Amino acid sequence: MKEQNIIISMLVKNEAGVLTRVSGLFGRRGFNIDSLSVGETENKNISRITVTAHGDDYVKEQIFRQLEKLHDVIIVEVMDERDIITRELLLIKLSVKQGGRSAVMEAVNVFRAKIVDLTPESLSVEITGDKSKCDAFLEYLKPFGITEICRTGITAMGRGNNILSLKE
Repeated sequence: MKEQNIIISMLVKNEAGVLTRVSGLFGRRGFNIDSLSVGETENKNISRITVTAHGDDYVKEQIFRQLEKLHDVIIVEVMDERDIITRELLLIKLSVKQGGRSAVMEAVNVFRAKIVDLTPESLSVEITGDKSKCDAFLEYLKPFGITEICRTGITAMGRGNNILSLKE
């Protein structure tokens, strides 16, 4: 079976311990989490979790079935990459002296990123976009002296009327 990127989105109760139970399920089954994004929804009692992992159809099915069994999970969906919007936030700190910043500034403009902090010794850049855009920007900046990276991981939602919502 072919290894693939798996994106799962779920609505869960916004309570202490829920994230531990969800991530623990992955660990107990030997499934690695590539990225994890969690945040409160428009309803303060419900959080949305987006998890990415790798595996074949069997792994995807097992993760889905096991998540459905957790009492904290309200709804879970394996997302189709052809019908979703994905975004990631990436913060990058560069050790670039004032004289060598023009090439970085040019890349910031081309990639539609933003400089969010500037000191005489460094500059910090923020970029949002899909994973391939963030990866390309990161690769371009490597020769300039990256000193720190902070990545959120992927968050995703369906396009158009494809909505992850509470079952009525």
